[in-house]
This record gives sequence, structure tokens and C-alpha cells, in this order.
Amino acid sequence: AFDQIHKRMESNLKKMFNHVPKTPFEIRQTEAFRAASASAEYNQGSADGSRPGIFYVPILDAKTFNTTSGMESLFLHEAIPGHHYQISLTQENTSLPKFRRFGGDNAYVEGWALYCESLGKELGLYTDPYQYMGALGDEMHRAIRLVVDVGIHTKNMTREQAIKYMMDNEAISEQGATAEIERYMGIPAQALGYKIGALKIRELRTKYEKELGNKFNLAEFHDQVLKDGSMPLAVFEKKMDSWAATQK
Repeated sequence: AFDQIHKRMESNLKKMFNHVPKTPFEIRQTEAFRAASASAEYNQGSADGSRPGIFYVPILDAKTFNTTSGMESLFLHEAIPGHHYQISLTQENTSLPKFRRFGGDNAYVEGWALYCESLGKELGLYTDPYQYMGALGDEMHRAIRLVVDVGIHTKNMTREQAIKYMMDNEAISEQGATAEIERYMGIPAQALGYKIGALKIRELRTKYEKELGNKFNLAEFHDQVLKDGSMPLAVFEKKMDSWAATQK
């Protein structure tokens, strides 16, 4: 199923990215010993290309593995063009010092991956209402995080109130909401980076589309976003503004 998602968007990927990773990419079933507790995830490849970037998918029983509503948005985020493009292109950029090639700023890294989820229609995906519904649900989930994470750590929400808020405002089970809230309790503000970073990338894209008009090139924009690796959003915005100024 994920192979088909990749194939469906290949032609559009070429229009939206001039530079793609040299690092090989594979989709693998999660190993049996950890499949029961694993989620779908991306494991970065090696900088020299000897180990591929791998998108792992846990399948406990192949006979009962079905298409789920979030498969397309998940692939865009975890695999291509999300984490695989961002991480691999940064690692391959030997002009950067090592601490930048192998480090990561949360809002940039997860912001890019979430922004990639919003590219589904442009890449020829989300034509199935079931998949588009899943993508919208995932987007709502990231927005809700802004409320509950901040609410907990400013002491304006209890654990129980935060769990209830999630269950009242999105399609999530009590078990799922509890796991999410306890994650936010353990890693304050980490979950905020997804939406904050994605909003910044989308904000800059919209701004440059208006400012540059016909001179705006989406592939060049994406290349520039990924060109210099991960950095704080304030630095990233200055860098992107400098690039846009050269395009006028």
C-alpha cells in the first residue's frame, strides 16, 4: 500500500523538488520482536549511503492489515518528502559542519514533516475522501496539541481536563488521549514544534508567492528550505527572506 502511494506521487515530486537525496530509500515491515509496541517510523540512513533510509511499518498480521485513513499523510510526514528528504539532504551536505548535519531543531524538523502532509493534493494524493479525512484529522490533532500542552504547563489544565479536551475535539480513544497527554507532560513543548514550524513554512511560502508573483518557483522554494539544514525558526526566516530578495 505504501509503495503505491510513493509511485502515485513520483511524477509530481519531480515538479516540486529540484534536488532529491542520493541516500537510498526502502519500506520495510517492522521486525517481529518490536512490532507489537511500535508505530510506523522513519529510520535515517547513513551519510555515506551505505545504509538506506527506512520507513518501518508494523504489521502484526498481514491477513488483517487494512488501509487506514491516515496512510497517505503518514507517508508524506515520515517518509517522502518529509523526514527522508530533510534528514538525508542535510546529512549529504558536506559543506555544513557536522553538528549541523547530524543535529536537529524540533520546530524545523517536525514543522517540515507536517508541512509535507499539506502537500498531498499537489502531489496527486488525497483523492480518496477517506484518506483526506485522515489527513484533516491529523492536522486537527496537531492543532489541539497547542491547547493542551500549553494548558498543562501553564497550570491552566489538569491531566484529566487535557484528556477530556482531546476526546471532545477529535476522534481519539481515551487510551490514545491518555498516552498523548502523558507524552506532553514528559516532554514539555516538544509537540508544539510540529504546528508552529509548519505554520511558519506555509506563512513564508504564501508571502513569497504574493511578493514574487510569476517569479516564484515552488521547487526552488522547497530546495531552499532544505538546503542549509535544521535551524531555529527565527534564523530560518531571515535566511529565507534573504533568498526571496534575490528572486525579485
